[in-house]
Amino acid sequence: MRRVLSDYQAATRPSTAARIGVAACIGVAACIGAALALGGCGFRLAGSETLPTVLAKPYLSVRNPYSDFSREFERQLKTAGAMLQVGREGASATIDVSKDQVEQRILSVSARNIPTEYELIYTVVYSVHAGDKEVLTPQTIFLSRDYSFDETALLAKQNEADILREQMARDLVAIAMRRLSRLN
Repeated sequence: MRRVLSDYQAATRPSTAARIGVAACIGVAACIGAALALGGCGFRLAGSETLPTVLAKPYLSVRNPYSDFSREFERQLKTAGAMLQVGREGASATIDVSKDQVEQRILSVSARNIPTEYELIYTVVYSVHAGDKEVLTPQTIFLSRDYSFDETALLAKQNEADILREQMARDLVAIAMRRLSRLN
């Protein structure tokens, strides 16, 4: 009797492959459901702003094309689908970055009058013109970060300042891109 019951259980029990297949189907269905729920509520990945049609073919006017902000801004505009123009002729709009500046201030000094803490301030001013019309008035955005300084680790601290400056530029570009995506 015992053997008959176990044979019956073995015959009716789903195989391991079948159990894995069912679990995989449930997992895929859960992922699809989550994606649809997030898409339905308006969720978008950071940095995936869509630009308005006036910025389809912009000309990017910058004072220093090699600054951290300028390079990241150009990259993000291209990622958002903008086809950057080499001149103002034929451009649907002009994005004018009139200020792109990093300042460094001493926040504190040691008893020997050696700086022990600095503050980096990254300031950007930009505006948007389409033809003779000012689409976006000059916008000033800035970020500041502080970092400690140790004269015995000069190269490491300079590297830290460079990393902070690059991150601040990425954050400023994200702010600018959000504002540009809201233009009409």
